[in-house]
Amino acid sequence: MTQLVSFMLTIIMFLFPTLNVSRIAVDKSTWKTDYDYVYCHGLSGWGSYDFQDNFLPYWGMFGGNMDINLNNLGYKCHSASVDPDGSAWDRACELYAQIAGARVDYGKAHSEKYGHSRFGKDFSKKPLVKSWSSEDKINLLGHSFGGATVRLLAELMANGDSEEIAATPSDDISPLFTGGKADWIYSITTLAAPTNGTTAYGFGDPERMENKDTAAYDMHIDCALAINERISTQDCTYYFAIPCSATVQNDDGSWKFDESINVEFPVKSTGDRMMNLTGTTPGGYVVDESWLENDGMVNTKSAGAPFNAPSTALDRENIEPGIWNVAPVYRGDHMAFCGDLFKPNNIRPFFADWMNMINGI
Repeated sequence: MTQLVSFMLTIIMFLFPTLNVSRIAVDKSTWKTDYDYVYCHGLSGWGSYDFQDNFLPYWGMFGGNMDINLNNLGYKCHSASVDPDGSAWDRACELYAQIAGARVDYGKAHSEKYGHSRFGKDFSKKPLVKSWSSEDKINLLGHSFGGATVRLLAELMANGDSEEIAATPSDDISPLFTGGKADWIYSITTLAAPTNGTTAYGFGDPERMENKDTAAYDMHIDCALAINERISTQDCTYYFAIPCSATVQNDDGSWKFDESINVEFPVKSTGDRMMNLTGTTPGGYVVDESWLENDGMVNTKSAGAPFNAPSTALDRENIEPGIWNVAPVYRGDHMAFCGDLFKPNNIRPFFADWMNMINGI
């Protein structure tokens, strides 16, 4: 197996040579903090605990492992491996265990409600970070559905969960569900995230789904808006959202893919449908023409701040905690923040610049 991995890596490196990162400028004299960064993948994704990340890293793709290259420059980056199709709740529980170095605990109340095992893998021997506390804070970044994952993790860290507290003896409950740890998280960044849902699933009624403990359920607009209602904004945390767009508007008001972006085929058919889809959700939310712009999987409008949270346009000279700072729309398709799938896209300078900004706050 080791020889096979080595052979595949050799072929990949020959066909897709690792992009040069030596030109990235890292000026640590501007840093005021140096906390670890934890990256969380989206739907159907993977991370550093997964075998395939050895030869096709989610963060970097064919351009090479972004974590390794950025860590070599002095950053402290780690990529989580949560359930590719799991709900925001299940993924948040897995993310907590990987960062804290603990066994996954999905919660007594939650696991009984959805009929699955309460406990999962044990990460006590191989945590993502060396230390995590109010002194050793972390920065969380979530791509696509990873955005909901990191936001729900932050909510549980801050306020816990009343159902789990009621259902679980105090000597048996996970620290994740007891709250009081809002200041363990320094910043949150969502990347092309369906924060307010996505029309990629159309307007079907999610309540008719047999399994509601899934990402597919949570990403319906009504469900995403319900998740937003339970997630609060903490005064001690810096919040950032980076929307993405691969579309441009025609003179007649319709939308098309931006030919200069070279949108990849896995997201084209979905994006085409989304560019022509308006209507009303089963819960009564009206999706109008402002939702047509998209990155192939997520509506650009949805990828900003949660609709119910305070927000402002990002001003790098005036960044305050407790409010969502929405960055200018990034021009690219949905996988651009991962380095794209089948086309060269060196995303490392973008993330180096982004982490420089956060470290300099």
